[in-house]
Amino acid sequence: MGFAVDKYIYHSISKFPSWLFEHRIRFAYKVVEHVVDLNDIKHIPFREILRFHNIDRDIEVNLASDLPSFTGLGSSSSFTVGLIKGLHAFEQQTIGSKELASLAIHLERNILNEAVGLQDQIFASYGGFNKISFFGHNNFNVERVILNSDSTNRLSKNLFLIFTQMTRRASEVEIKKLEKIQHNIPNLKELNKICDEAFKVLTGSGDIDDLGLLLNENWRLKRSLSDRVSNTTIDSIYQLGLESGASGGKLLGAGGGGFFLFYVPAENHRKFLEGMSAFHVIDFEIGASGSTIIHYGS
Repeated sequence: MGFAVDKYIYHSISKFPSWLFEHRIRFAYKVVEHVVDLNDIKHIPFREILRFHNIDRDIEVNLASDLPSFTGLGSSSSFTVGLIKGLHAFEQQTIGSKELASLAIHLERNILNEAVGLQDQIFASYGGFNKISFFGHNNFNVERVILNSDSTNRLSKNLFLIFTQMTRRASEVEIKKLEKIQHNIPNLKELNKICDEAFKVLTGSGDIDDLGLLLNENWRLKRSLSDRVSNTTIDSIYQLGLESGASGGKLLGAGGGGFFLFYVPAENHRKFLEGMSAFHVIDFEIGASGSTIIHYGS
């Protein structure tokens, strides 16, 4: 269970007049790649997604992002989802949320052979606040979590996103978890129970403040999945968060760095911000839209 936030990756996709240049494809991210042959593209996900869509010339893509990559906020899957949807629009096609998420999962796991989960692609495709149920191989159902306005406001105000100032590749952490999957089954079942409890709190008559305690238990179990999930620096940041008034939190994504999400009761907000003043606090809104085409062009 989780939600999309209003931080985005932007793909600007346009027709490239290759007959006027010495190259056929141009892709700008941290660097600018301009190539004649698709195989010469160094950015592997971009290259293979283009290949999958049978696009090998006359396209320019420019990339921008609200937040850094490799920080546990699903940026890699957001890149994949956004590019797939953008390429469909580029070719005057549409794609539904479930098909979009399923295709992104297929590309990342089966074409790119990345050790990634399934939820990031779904949240990037659907947006919103959702409970996702998985059935068998890559089959899933998305249930929208409906909150009343009071719960939404309290939750938005009491959640704080803290950047650890460390980045990492999720696949490197996830591989270690997969190696211990049989050993971790009891803890994974406990994590599912926490999800169910959180769903009851959010959709029933429970106290929203109980989410902090559930996040704390979630983080305790998540740390046990692999010794790559946390380290002494991450542990010290979490402890400082608790000492500053948070009732719980968790490191987002696979672990090993990125962002902490803390739940802080209203009466402790000032204390928390003072205690965590050495870190960047990111403002965000919960339940943001999923991948969206802003303009189709002519």
